[in-house]
Amino acid sequence: MEEALAPYAAHSDKGRGRRHAETAHASRSQFQRDRDRIIHCTAFRRLEYKTQVFLNHEGDLFRTRLTHSLEVAQVGRSLARNLRLNEDLVEAIALAHDLGHTPFGHVGQDVLNDCMKDHGGFEHNLQSLRVVDHLEEQYGAFDGLNLMFETREGILKHCSVNNARQLGEVAQRFLDRTQPSLEAQLTNLADEIAYNSHDIDDGLRSGLITIAQLEQVDFFARLWRDVQDKYPGLTGRRAIYETLRRLITALADDLIVTSQARIAEANPQSIDDVRAAPPLIRFSDPMRQDATELKRFLRENLYRHYKVNRMRLKASRMVRELYDAFTADPQLLPPDYREPSGDVTRQARRIADYIAGMTDRYAIHVHRKLYSLEEL
Repeated sequence: MEEALAPYAAHSDKGRGRRHAETAHASRSQFQRDRDRIIHCTAFRRLEYKTQVFLNHEGDLFRTRLTHSLEVAQVGRSLARNLRLNEDLVEAIALAHDLGHTPFGHVGQDVLNDCMKDHGGFEHNLQSLRVVDHLEEQYGAFDGLNLMFETREGILKHCSVNNARQLGEVAQRFLDRTQPSLEAQLTNLADEIAYNSHDIDDGLRSGLITIAQLEQVDFFARLWRDVQDKYPGLTGRRAIYETLRRLITALADDLIVTSQARIAEANPQSIDDVRAAPPLIRFSDPMRQDATELKRFLRENLYRHYKVNRMRLKASRMVRELYDAFTADPQLLPPDYREPSGDVTRQARRIADYIAGMTDRYAIHVHRKLYSLEEL
C-alpha cells in the first residue's frame, strides 16, 4: 500500500503524469496500470525469443530477455520493499527496460548503431523509450502506451546530451545533472544483480566457464567455500544454486544497508530532494569492488569466449545484411515500415525499428528468405 511508502518514494498520485491525460482508474494505481500495459504489449512478448547471452535456440534453459526482465523485477521488488520504495514502479521499469533491445543481444545493438551512425545512431535504452512512447499500437487515442513520467524516466538509463535535448522533459536530468527517482536508481542495480547471477548460471550450464575458473574470483570463491563448509561433498546443480543464492543475498543485503545509510545522511523529504541529491542507491565500496571483479571475469571468460564470438560474428553479419538490403530497396519492407516522404533519415529509423523489433528466430528467418537460394 502506498501509505507505507517513505516520503521520498515515488507516490503514484503525486507523479508528473502522462503525456496524454487519462482518467484515474478506480482499482489500480498509476504505476500498476503502467506495469499491466507493459506486460500486455507486443514488444514484451517478443522478449521471449531475444538473446540474453545465448541464442534462444541453443537451449531451452538459458535466459532470454524475457526471463531476465522477470528476474530483475523480482530482485527489484524485494529491494524496494526493504527500502520503503514503490514496488509497482520498480516492477514497471524492470519489465520495460529491455523492450527496445535488438535480436542477438548487444551485438545486434552495436551493429545497428554503426549502420545508423549517419542517422542519429541506435541505443537500446532510447529504443525502449521509443517503443513505449510511439511504436506500440494498443490505443485509439494515442501512439505508444502513454506511461507515467516516472516509468519513462526509469527506462531511460543512459542518454547523450544531444539526444537529451531532443527528448524534452523525460531527459532533462541529463542536461541538469540531477538524479532520477530512487526506484529508477534501484532498478538499475537490480539489473546488475540479476545478470551477474544468472549469467554465471548459464555460463556453467553451457560448459563455457567452470567452477575452477570462478574460484579465481575472490567473491565467488568465498561463497563457494561457505557452501562446501555447510554441505560437505555437495556437487552439481545444488552446489551451484546454493552459491548463487548467497551471491544474490550478499549483493542485495549490502545494497539495502548502504542505501539506507546514504538516505539517512541525505535526509530527503520528497522525491524532489532525491533528484537534487547525489545517487543514494548504491553498493558499499568493498562490494562494488567485488561486483566489478565478477563482471570483469564474465566479460573476459564468457562474453568473449570463442564460441560466443562465433555467434556474434554470424549475428553481426545477419543484422548488417538485413539493414543493407532494406536500405537498398525499401520495397522489401512491410508497408508499415516504408517512409512515404522519401526522407532518408526517417526511412533509416523505420528500418532500425523493424530490425530492433525482430526476435532472434524471426531475424534468422527473414535473412534466410532474402539471401538463401533454397528459400525461393
